[in-house]
Amino acid sequence: MRYQITGKQIDIGEALQTHVKDELGTTVQKYAGRPTDANVIFSKSGHEFVCEAIVHLSTGLTAQAKAHATEIYAAFDGCNEKMDKQLRRYKRRLKDHHRDREVPVELLGGSSYILASGTNDGESEPETLQPMIIAEMEAQIPALTVGEAVMQMELAGADFLVFRNEVKGGLNVVHRREDGNIGWIDPN
Repeated sequence: MRYQITGKQIDIGEALQTHVKDELGTTVQKYAGRPTDANVIFSKSGHEFVCEAIVHLSTGLTAQAKAHATEIYAAFDGCNEKMDKQLRRYKRRLKDHHRDREVPVELLGGSSYILASGTNDGESEPETLQPMIIAEMEAQIPALTVGEAVMQMELAGADFLVFRNEVKGGLNVVHRREDGNIGWIDPN
């Protein structure tokens, strides 16, 4: 497994990197046989350290966890516990989907844009109806079944997921509704 361990405006020592590799590797190996890479990001928010871990699995799924603590090792340990709980919770589903899936998830490239908010600071009419693009990034759109998409959305802790439906071939969206249920948008 490849590790990318970084700190946002803080130095990450060798001892912490070794600790992260050992502990996270043990946790992920317990539940997912072939993880591909892990990104661990440490930052500071006020008096607390924040640790965010993102693990990409060979099945195409992504698990994500985040924790806060007053010490950097405690922040990582909390994040690792959340990752462990999340992977343990989905262990059966991960194994079932991995057994059914003979090939890795196909990823399609796409563009993702951040648009200006549209507030005009007192102006009555905007100058143009075209939104101003603030940033452009590349997005990966996985080819999944609806069940895999729901599981991926829950593993990532996201509110929605855009995916290519493997059964019908079109772009679909699953999203978390305000009532707690999952919505699925399948255009004709």
